[in-house]
Amino acid sequence: MNECYYDKRMDFFYNMTNTDTVDEWTGPKLIVVLCFGTFFCLFIFISNSLVIAAVVKNKRFHFPFYYLLANLAAADFFAGIAYVFLMFNTGPVSKTLTVNRWFLRQGLLDTSLTASLVNLLVIAVERHMSIMRMKIHSNLTKKRVTFLIISIWAIAIFMGAVPTLGWNCLCDITACSSLAPIYSRSYLVFWSVLNLVVFFIMVVVYIRIYMYVQRKTNVLSSHTSGSISRRRTPVKLMKTVMTLLGAFVVCWTPGLVVLLLDGLNCTYCGIQNVKRWFLLLALMNSVMNPIIYSYKDDEMWSTMKRMICCSSEDKSQDRRSSRVPSTVLCRSTDTSGNYIEDGIIQGTICGKGDLGDKGNS
Repeated sequence: MNECYYDKRMDFFYNMTNTDTVDEWTGPKLIVVLCFGTFFCLFIFISNSLVIAAVVKNKRFHFPFYYLLANLAAADFFAGIAYVFLMFNTGPVSKTLTVNRWFLRQGLLDTSLTASLVNLLVIAVERHMSIMRMKIHSNLTKKRVTFLIISIWAIAIFMGAVPTLGWNCLCDITACSSLAPIYSRSYLVFWSVLNLVVFFIMVVVYIRIYMYVQRKTNVLSSHTSGSISRRRTPVKLMKTVMTLLGAFVVCWTPGLVVLLLDGLNCTYCGIQNVKRWFLLLALMNSVMNPIIYSYKDDEMWSTMKRMICCSSEDKSQDRRSSRVPSTVLCRSTDTSGNYIEDGIIQGTICGKGDLGDKGNS
C-alpha cells in the first residue's frame, strides 16, 4: 500500500519532482514583479467592474447575450483575485505552503479558467440559437439565463476542486508532475486535452455561424438600399464574439500545451523555462477582454465613459459618436429580439443611417 503525504509541506514535493521555485526571486526583481502584477490586477478589477455595471445600468444591454458577457467579465474579475493570491504565494514562498493552501492557489486559477471557458461555450450556444433563427438576440428568459450562469459557476468550482477531491499524487509520489508537484500527470493530460478540445469545438462553431451570418447578410443587403453600417451590424456582433474567443484561445493555449507536455512527462521540453511567461500571457487575457468590449461596442464604451465621468444623466447622450454603432438593436415593441431581416429592411437597427462607420471591420 502506498504511503500518503498529506501532512508534508510543499518543499517536500518540490524537491521530489525537482521543480524550480526560483529561490533567487527576491529584492528588486520581486518588487518589479509585484508592482506590475498589482497594476494589472487593479486594471482587471476596475475595468471588469465597469463592464458589469454597464450591463446592469443600460437597458439596451438587457438581453441574454449581454448578461452572459457580464458573467464573462465576472470570471475575469475572479481571475484577478486568483492572480493576487498567486502573486503572494509563489516564488520561494511556494515551498513554505501547506498542501491545502497550494490546492487553494491552483484551484482558484483552474476555476477562473473553467468559468471563462464554459461561459464562452454557453455564449456559442446562445449565438447559434439566435443567429440560425435569424435573430440578433435569443428568446432565453431571465430565469433560464440565471440558471445558466449558476450552472457555469457550479461547473467551474467543481473542476477547480477535482484535484482536492482525490485526483492528485499525494499517495503516489511517482505520478507527480513537475509544474504542479501534487497534481497527477494523468490529471494534467485530462485537463489540458479537455480544454483544447473545447477550444477547437468553439472555434469551429463560431466560424460556421460567422460564415452563415456573412452569407445571409450579403443576400439581404443586395435587396435593400440601407446604409452599410446598418446592414453589417449582425456581422459586427459576431466579430466582437470571435475576437473575444480568439484572444482567449491565443492567451490560454500555450499554457495548456505546456501542461500537456508535463503530463506526458516530457523531460526535454524545457517547460520550466517558459511556464511563467505563459502564466503572464493568461493574465493578459483578463486585461484584454474589457478593452475588446469597449472598442467593439460604441454603446458599451459610452456607458462606461459616463460612469467614469460620474454623469449618468449626461444630456449629450443623444449625440452619436463617429465610431461603429452599437451592436445592440434599438428596442422596439418586439422585446423578444428583432429579426435580422426586419432590422435591415425596416431600419430598426440602432441609428437611421446617419451614423458613421469605423472602417467596417
